[in-house]
Amino acid sequence: MPTLELHLRSIAQTDLAFLRALYATTRADEMASTGWTQPAIDAFLAQQFDAQHRYYQEHYHDAQFSLICHRGQAIGRLYVFRGPNTLNLIDIALLPEWRRHGIGTRYLQALTLEADESGKAIRLFVESDNPARRLYERFGFVVTGNNRVYLQMQRSASTPHAQEVPA
Repeated sequence: MPTLELHLRSIAQTDLAFLRALYATTRADEMASTGWTQPAIDAFLAQQFDAQHRYYQEHYHDAQFSLICHRGQAIGRLYVFRGPNTLNLIDIALLPEWRRHGIGTRYLQALTLEADESGKAIRLFVESDNPARRLYERFGFVVTGNNRVYLQMQRSASTPHAQEVPA
């Protein structure tokens, strides 16, 4: 892959169609096993995205809601809430063709460096079978809770593994 020219920009109301489509890609495998018609899947995913988006906006109103862009084109999202003692990685997601190119690693390295420098832990929630869980574990995240849908994972500040992860 050529040099990645990445940057973050705040989401805008005009980005909702992209964000809805991105969300759908994160649930494609799950939806494929439902046996539902495509219109039913589309309606379900639109409802789920709208509920998630509304929840994030209401409960994390001070969060940084960003698009991950490559050469100005949206390719993913990164949502982070910076609390007094903890950074909450609310969500990181990339379009399928941009996954496994080190982009998530790059942004996770930046967050762990920020957390270490400010003496904060990082907390996130992930489904137990999500491939990103392995990435989080390489960065020193450990499971601290399980609500049967998501695992809560946390990384304390200054975890030694953070600098050892390849870019």
